[in-house]
Amino acid sequence: DLLKTEFIDIAAHELRTPIQSIIGYCEMLEEFPDKKEDFLTPIKRNAERLYKLTQDILDIEKIESRNLKLEKTSFDMNEKIKNVIRDLTPKKNLNYNTKNQHNVEFIFQPTKEPIMVFADKQRIYQVISNLVKNAFKFIPLNDGKIEIILEKIREGNEKEFVSVKIRDNGIGIDSQILPRLFQKFTTKSESGGTGLGLYISKSIVEAHGGKIWTENNSDGKGATFRFTFPIIK
Repeated sequence: DLLKTEFIDIAAHELRTPIQSIIGYCEMLEEFPDKKEDFLTPIKRNAERLYKLTQDILDIEKIESRNLKLEKTSFDMNEKIKNVIRDLTPKKNLNYNTKNQHNVEFIFQPTKEPIMVFADKQRIYQVISNLVKNAFKFIPLNDGKIEIILEKIREGNEKEFVSVKIRDNGIGIDSQILPRLFQKFTTKSESGGTGLGLYISKSIVEAHGGKIWTENNSDGKGATFRFTFPIIK
């Protein structure tokens, strides 16, 4: 009951902000119809934020009720990572401050051979996207870097795994947050948030028989998130 109450409080607060923004911009649009273009962009941005929040809430319900179903197909992990980079490049993404983050650099070197996996491609996209969005919150505004490293590894009895590392040059992870980073409602971002993205990502990776973890970089700059899951041929 306490967790449900906390969840409702946080969700209501996070939903209220974009709703109030949409109402405010709609009122401005009615008063100044000639400035339509100035108001439509923030309305769209906040509508997308609302959609993301509702999707997270629905995902939490599926996870908690153990009803998270995977629709597995074969696909190349290289292409999935390229899709995330293309969709989340800040200058094309209305969810971030494009004026301040247009210098963020993505670093990704596709593997020479395709890394084919049998997994839920939408859910794997969601995991990579969540981790990149999390990095956006903590990297420098003008010279941020996000490096994505994809590789195939073997563990134990010749079992093959795909490994994805997402490394940033941000402020790193607070030592008090680190032990419970993948729990619900854990966040220390100045921009707020529900703290659900990493929890959902962990649940998706584990549903694929994999694992996810993170650590601060040894050079003291930023953190690295990593997840692995079996390659099923």
